[in-house]
Amino acid sequence: MKFASQHFAILGAGRSGLGAALLARQHGAAVTVFDEGDAVKTDKLEAEGFKAITGQAARDLVVKPGEFQQVIISPGLDEHWPLPKKFADAGAPLVGETEFAFNLTSTPMVAITGTNGKSTCTELIATLFNGCGMKSLPCGNHGMSLSEVVASGARYDVLALEISSFQLETIRNFRAKASLWLNFAPDHLDRYPNMEAYFAAKARIFENVRTDDVAIVRAGESVSSGKADRWTFSAYGDEAGYTYSAGKFHHLGQEIGQANGLKLRGKHNMENVLAALMTGRVFGLQYSSMLHAMESYEPPRHRCELVRTLRDREYINDSKATNLHALEACLKSQERPIVLIAGGKDKELDYTPLRAELNGQVRAMVLIGEIAGQLEQTFGDLLPCQRATDMADAVRLATEASQAGDAIILSPGTSSFDMYTGYAQRGDVFRDAVNNLK
Repeated sequence: MKFASQHFAILGAGRSGLGAALLARQHGAAVTVFDEGDAVKTDKLEAEGFKAITGQAARDLVVKPGEFQQVIISPGLDEHWPLPKKFADAGAPLVGETEFAFNLTSTPMVAITGTNGKSTCTELIATLFNGCGMKSLPCGNHGMSLSEVVASGARYDVLALEISSFQLETIRNFRAKASLWLNFAPDHLDRYPNMEAYFAAKARIFENVRTDDVAIVRAGESVSSGKADRWTFSAYGDEAGYTYSAGKFHHLGQEIGQANGLKLRGKHNMENVLAALMTGRVFGLQYSSMLHAMESYEPPRHRCELVRTLRDREYINDSKATNLHALEACLKSQERPIVLIAGGKDKELDYTPLRAELNGQVRAMVLIGEIAGQLEQTFGDLLPCQRATDMADAVRLATEASQAGDAIILSPGTSSFDMYTGYAQRGDVFRDAVNNLK
C-alpha cells in the first residue's frame, strides 16, 4: 500500500479532515486527527476508529521530528497558524487536502474559482454533464470534499470541483482540463494581509496548466492563464468569444442557443451558463444538448431567490452575498426599484465604491448587524437609512419604506457570523419573516 507504515497527521476535524483521514487510511497510513477547537464534534471520527486530539490538548501539542511522515491540512487552516507551524517546524511536509486527493485519482476534473458564483456554476456544470450522459458530481469547496469523493470509490467521468483560494494556497501539482476564473473582487481580508495576496492565491488555479488545457476567463479579468488556451465570456457587452444578450447566447457572433428554457435569471447567472457551455465544449458536448440539460437546474436558495410577491412587491433572498461584489451583482441584475437590507459581520471591507452603483435604483436601505453604523455613515447622505434590531424588524421597516413595484432585497454584502451560524440560517430567517407578512 502506498503509505504503509507511515503516520499521518490530519489538521482539521471537519468534513475535509474526515475525508482525508479515510483516504490516507485506505492507502495504508496510520492516522491521527488534530483540531484546536474546544467544541469540535469527534463522533464521526471516533465512529470511524480515528484517534482525535482536540482543544487544549492540540494547542499544547509538542511535535517531535520524524513523528509524522506527512501532514494534511484542511482548507480552513492557514499553514502559518500555530498548529500547522508546529508540524512544519518539526520537518513534517504539509500537503493541502485537495492536493492530497488529486494525487490519488485519475478522474478528469473541471476546476471553478471566483469570488462569487462558484457554487451555482459548479452545480450547473455537473447538471450539464449528467444530462449529457457523462457521470459527474459537484464537489470540493461545495458538497463533498475531493478526499471524500476519492475515498468513496465511486466512478465518475468528470468531477466539477469548486476550489477556493484557501484550497489553492497549498497546491503543488494540481491542474484541471478546464480551469474557470469567474470573477475577482475584494473579500477574505480577515484571512489575507491585502487584496494582492488574495488574488495571488486564487491565480494559482492556472499555475500548473498545460498547452492542451483550457482557461475559461471572464472578459476583462487581468489574471494570467499560464500556458492554457484562453477562452473568454461576458454578458455585459464586453468583447469576448462567448457572449449573452437579449435572451440569446453567442459564440464569435453566431447564436448558439436561447435562455428562455432556463430557470435562472439575471445577467450574472447568464455568465454562469456561458461558463458552463464553454466547459462542456472542452469535452466535446453540443450546445443544444447542454442547454436542454440545464433546463432542469433549479436555482440555489439564498442567491437572488424570489421568496414571495406580496402587494406587487418582490421579496428576494440574496443572503449568500457575503461581499461587496456579490451585492453589486445582485443590484445590477434587478430591473425594479430596490429597498435594500444590508449589513452583518465587520470584515474590514470598504463599502464606499457601492455609492456609485446605487444609481437612484435603491430608494432606501435598512441596516443590520455589526456594520449597520458604518453603512449608515457611508450612505446616509444619499438615501434614507434605518437600523433594524433583528431580521423581522428589518423586513417590516423595508416593507414600510417600499412602494408598489419595488423589490425588497436581503443582500447583506458581508458575512453573517455576528448574528447567525451562516448565510443559510440568515436567509432562512429572512424567508420566515417574509412569509409571516400579512
